[in-house]
Amino acid sequence: MTTTSALVPYLGGALALGGVAVAASRRRELMVRWCAWAVGVPLVTAAFWWGRPGTAAIAVLVAVVAVLEYGALMRSGRADRTILAAAVVGVVLTAWLAPGQELRALAVGALAVAAAPLLAGDADHGLRRLGAGLLGLAWLSVLAALVPLGADALALFAAVSVADIVAYFAGRRLGGPLLSPLSPAKRWSGTAAGAAAGLGVLTALSVLSWPTAVAVAVGGPAGDLLESMVKRGARVKDAGSWLPGSGGLLDRIDSLLIALAVLLVLS
Repeated sequence: MTTTSALVPYLGGALALGGVAVAASRRRELMVRWCAWAVGVPLVTAAFWWGRPGTAAIAVLVAVVAVLEYGALMRSGRADRTILAAAVVGVVLTAWLAPGQELRALAVGALAVAAAPLLAGDADHGLRRLGAGLLGLAWLSVLAALVPLGADALALFAAVSVADIVAYFAGRRLGGPLLSPLSPAKRWSGTAAGAAAGLGVLTALSVLSWPTAVAVAVGGPAGDLLESMVKRGARVKDAGSWLPGSGGLLDRIDSLLIALAVLLVLS
């Protein structure tokens, strides 16, 4: 297990190198995205440095924003979004305050999500609401893993982020068959290059193991495809528009979510 303080020089160096590369490119969209990273990375790092309370706080904040974006994609009503947000936040807080009881909190959340369309007697849209709610609960409750993983989760996020960036640019340059029809920009060549880059980051951060390697190489691309499927179903390009240069928060953490899920299963 690594520590947040050990990651700080690497994260700072990556931001600095990224800033130099972005400035050299003179591309406005990349500059906007780097500025967002320059603000967000120190804040998230500070939260992880605080320990479990800080990690739980950032996980709760991310969970609420992610639920709102997901609810908009699924066209969920206010009541469904509120219940889902409360359920996901409950799982995160359980991971902090009552470790080992996360499955119980998840079950309570699932019952609450199911109760909304049942009590409303929604015969027309109840099944869709139930499916959307349970998918959101299973998908976004993985954020609770940030609490016990701590700095390892931060390292995993760095690895999947680098892997995603390399996969995008390498896929465009190398070409080849598509990874999936769900994402026309993703290619097998880029995915392989991204996985190699992600494993390199894990090695540099001293967190490389076979579970983290599988999480980055397999979970990261799977998470990206899952969000692509949801967005295609909603017929939108981005999960949001408030995050400069990046769309929405889900667009930034989609790979991390499934990578965390894979790591939990394998660990």
